[in-house]
Amino acid sequence: MNASYILYLIVLVSFAAGERFKEAPEFFNSPDCLTIQNGDGFICSDKAVHVAMTLDTAYLRGSMAVILSVLQHSSCPQNIVFHFVTSKQTHRLRNYVVSSFPYLKFKIYPYDVAAISGLISTSIRSALDSPLNYARNYLADILPTCLSRVVYLDSDLILVDDISKLFTTHIPGDVVLAAPEYCNANFTTYFTPTFWSNPSLSITLSLNRRHSPCYFNTGVMVIELKKWREGDYTRKIIEWMELQKRIRIYELGSLPPFLLVFAGNIAPVDHRWNQHGLGGDNFRGLCRDLHPGPVSLLHWSGKGKPWVRLDGGRPCPLDALWAPYDLLEPRFDHLIES
Repeated sequence: MNASYILYLIVLVSFAAGERFKEAPEFFNSPDCLTIQNGDGFICSDKAVHVAMTLDTAYLRGSMAVILSVLQHSSCPQNIVFHFVTSKQTHRLRNYVVSSFPYLKFKIYPYDVAAISGLISTSIRSALDSPLNYARNYLADILPTCLSRVVYLDSDLILVDDISKLFTTHIPGDVVLAAPEYCNANFTTYFTPTFWSNPSLSITLSLNRRHSPCYFNTGVMVIELKKWREGDYTRKIIEWMELQKRIRIYELGSLPPFLLVFAGNIAPVDHRWNQHGLGGDNFRGLCRDLHPGPVSLLHWSGKGKPWVRLDGGRPCPLDALWAPYDLLEPRFDHLIES
């Protein structure tokens, strides 16, 4: 099967779905980069910047924008390796990625949703209940054991800075992950009165913490996978999810178990690396401004997604910053009908 025929099949798949993504340019931003070959060894290369994301059809448009933004602003885009976790339609999603980024170094990992589905509790927004939203809990189990560190990124953000700066964040020897912390947030609102009224539960947030617990957003994290495995942190998160099924102690999806396990014990990252909340709250998705300070990453966490608001003709002002990374082609249905 030659390359032209493979490309033809990819185009057919895209047309059948009623959508098609443009091919992104290949970036060569620095002549001094040590190029990692797209062969058998790139998955475990310690010279690469490893990025983990989930892939699904609902957020594919956002994921493609993330990939483009990472590559465009990287000092060494040839050395970025993506690790995509997906629960279904693996071949179709792979075709979309290959058609837009034929040069991309990546691997797709299947995710068994059956293992997590029984642990998911309903939250304040149905999108937060997707099993794939909990894949971050299992990255240390899903990704190859040769990987010691990875940057996890949500699919509703863009980078405007070199991801290698984030990837090389200093993480002390006794710490498992790094993320921007927000200590002025009302931390108590992330848990129910049942949690706070039970001393045996609420004391958890006071035990063995480097400092007082602070909110952090799990959509942007630098994770030390080896330390995660050694500390059996997947089990610790699952134990809180199992308790949640018996006694409702939180309302907000996959975030609270991370806070219970890690808050107060993470390496801080400058806030520029997660200008979050641009999607508004989880109910109305109202427009929001940037937080004060410099910007390296814009994150449309919350209900409102930029591609939805742009398509609906009611974008927020900051959605214009996402639009240049949108690779979706106009629909071609009219061409097929004619």
